[in-house]
Amino acid sequence: MSHALLGLVEQAMSSPWLYAALFGLALLDAFFPVVPAETAVITAGVFAAATGGPNLALVIVVSAVGAFAGDHISYLIGARAGGRLRERKAFVRVREALAVRGGLVLVAARYIPGGRTATTLTLGAVRHPLRSYSFFDGIAAVSWGLYSALIGFFGGMAFENDPIKGLLLGLGIAVSITAVVEVVRWIRKRRAIRASPARRAVDTSV
Repeated sequence: MSHALLGLVEQAMSSPWLYAALFGLALLDAFFPVVPAETAVITAGVFAAATGGPNLALVIVVSAVGAFAGDHISYLIGARAGGRLRERKAFVRVREALAVRGGLVLVAARYIPGGRTATTLTLGAVRHPLRSYSFFDGIAAVSWGLYSALIGFFGGMAFENDPIKGLLLGLGIAVSITAVVEVVRWIRKRRAIRASPARRAVDTSV
């Protein structure tokens, strides 16, 4: 079974359509978060190290460009949806984060499950300046392409003779990083909730 699976993956990785597929998955992932874009890029990185193909630099470029294009489509959807999005809880949180961190929220949201979609839609809905959006989204897209492809590449290097193990290692690293990010977010949120009553008490006593 594993040999059959490996054969199918190797066939996909050697296909001339691979780069178009990576571009399309990265684009669709902007507004359909269930699309396995990151998994596909990590897999391509694994095989770039284990078999010498696909080309790692090209994997990074097409993934980043696809993510950038998808985020701008999501921005336009948010701009058209406008008021229907602005009062939803998730989008209110994004607006608050935007007020504190500015465009950097786009970079941070790239690594939060579901955060990318909510952030890009919200920035469109609030008509965030497109030049600023494009600048920070460019940083986010390139960093994501590098991160995903290089995780796979180093996993493939660690198990050069067994790409499946390299893929599992790469996915494990990605999941672990996501878990750490979520734990840190949860801890910070809990601290903020605990601090709120204390702040209110100070304000009322002044």
